[in-house]
Amino acid sequence: MRTLVFALAVAAVAPVVGAQSGTVPTSAVLTLDDAITLARRNNPVYLSQSNARRTADAAIRSAKGALLPSADASFSSRYQQAGQQVFSGQSFSNSSATLQSGYNIGLNYRVNKSTFLTPRAAQANRDAVEADITGSAELLRSTVTQQYLSVLQAQARSALQDTLVKTAQGQLDLANAKVAVGSGTSLDIRRAEVGLGQAQVALLRERNNVEIEKLRLYQQMGVAQPENVQLVTDFPIIAPNFNLATLLDDARRQNPAIVALRARDRSADLNVQVAKSAYTPTLSLSTGVGGNSYQYTNSDYLVNLAQSQVLGAQTGCFQQDSIRTRVGLPSTGCNGPRYEFTSAQADAIRAGNSQFPFSFQRSPIALSATISLPIFDNFGREERVQQAQVDKDDALYNVKAKDLALTADVTQAYRTLQTAIQTVALQEQTALKAKEELSFAEERYKVGASTFLDVVTSRGSYEQALIDRVNAVYDYHKAFAALENAVGHPLR
Repeated sequence: MRTLVFALAVAAVAPVVGAQSGTVPTSAVLTLDDAITLARRNNPVYLSQSNARRTADAAIRSAKGALLPSADASFSSRYQQAGQQVFSGQSFSNSSATLQSGYNIGLNYRVNKSTFLTPRAAQANRDAVEADITGSAELLRSTVTQQYLSVLQAQARSALQDTLVKTAQGQLDLANAKVAVGSGTSLDIRRAEVGLGQAQVALLRERNNVEIEKLRLYQQMGVAQPENVQLVTDFPIIAPNFNLATLLDDARRQNPAIVALRARDRSADLNVQVAKSAYTPTLSLSTGVGGNSYQYTNSDYLVNLAQSQVLGAQTGCFQQDSIRTRVGLPSTGCNGPRYEFTSAQADAIRAGNSQFPFSFQRSPIALSATISLPIFDNFGREERVQQAQVDKDDALYNVKAKDLALTADVTQAYRTLQTAIQTVALQEQTALKAKEELSFAEERYKVGASTFLDVVTSRGSYEQALIDRVNAVYDYHKAFAALENAVGHPLR
C-alpha cells in the first residue's frame, strides 16, 4: 500500500530503517543478532541467573555422591606436661612430659530410600534451572529486540523531523516570496518562522532521544557504546501466517517459563517422596585403619625406670637367696647378665622411645554395621512432609496459573499484532491524504485563494500524520516481538 507519493515523503527515513540503499556506513554497524549475542555474553543480570546452572550441577553430583561411601582422614598430636593426674579416683604420677600423635582413615556408608530418590529430584531441579535460564535468555532477546526497535524508531522520527524542518524552511521561503511581490503579509512570515523554530526544537529533541535510546540498548547489552554506531537490521512488514490456536499450542509446549514450572512440579513431587523416606530404616556401615605414637620427652626417664626394675629384680633375688641358703637350698645366682643393665640396653630404650610423630603402632581394623529405625523425632518428620506437600501443591498451582496467564498473554499479543498491522495500513492512507492536503493548501496560498494559516494547519496535520505513521510501523514490530516473547521463541 506504499505509493510513490508517500515514499517520497518519507525518503529520509529509509536509510535508518534498513539497508535499503545496499550500502553500509563505514562507521561501526550493529545487527540485531549481534546485539542479542553480545547481550547474552555480557548482560550481568542474565549471567548472574546463568550461574544457577553451576549450583544445580553441584547438587546433582552431591546427590549421586551419596550413593558412594564417604572417606575421611585425620591426624592428631598432643603434648602433656609431667605431673600428677587423677583418673577414676586413682592418682597417677608421671615424671616426664609426653608427646602423642595418631592417625585415622575411615570409610562410612549410609543408605536409605532417600539416597536413591534425591538424585532424581536434583535432576528435575536441574531441568527447571535450565528452563529458567532459557526463559531468561528469551526475555533478554525480547528486551534487546524491543530496545533495538526503539532506537530505529527514534532514528526514523529524527530523520522525519529533519525532513519537516526542510518543509518548514520551504514554507518560510514561500512566505518571504509572497511578501516580496506584495501579496503576503509580515504575519505570514512570523508564522512561518515560528513553525520553523518549533520544527528545529523538535529535531533537537529527537536527535537527543536517539542517543538516549542507544545508551539504553548498550546498557541491555552490557558493553560500552562505540562512536557513530549504525543499526542495519531491516524489519519488513509482513502479514502473520499463523493462527491463534497454533500459537497457544506452541506456547504451552515450548514456553520456557511453563516448562520450568512443570520441571519444578516434578521436583516437588520427588521431594515429597524424599521427605516421606525419613520413615524408612537407615543402614550405616563404617570401617577404618589407624595408629598411635607415644613418646616421653625425657628418654632418661625410661632408662632410669628400666634400671630401677633391674635393680629391684636383683634385690628380690638376693632376698630369695638368703631365704634359700638358710633352709639349706642352693643359691640361684643373682650376679649374672640377667641382673646387669648395660649401656646398650639404655641406648635401645632411648631409640624405642623416639616415636613421635610418625612412628605409629597400628590399631586393629574394625567394621561396624548399624540399622536404625526412626520412631519419634518430636514431629520433625511430619513437619517436613507437610512442607514438601505444600511445596508440591504450590508448584501445581503455579503451573495452572502460568497456563492461564500464557493463554491471556498470547491472545492479547496476537490481537495487538493484528490491530497493529491494520493500523499501519490506515496510517499510510492518512499520511498520503495529509500530504495531498498540504500540497493543495500551498497551491491555494500561492495563488491567493487561502491564507497562510490554512498552510500552517495543513502542515500540522501532515506532520502528525507522518509521526503517527512511523509510530504505527514500529508499534507493529514491537507487537510482533511481544508475541514472540509470549510464545517463548522467535516466529520469524
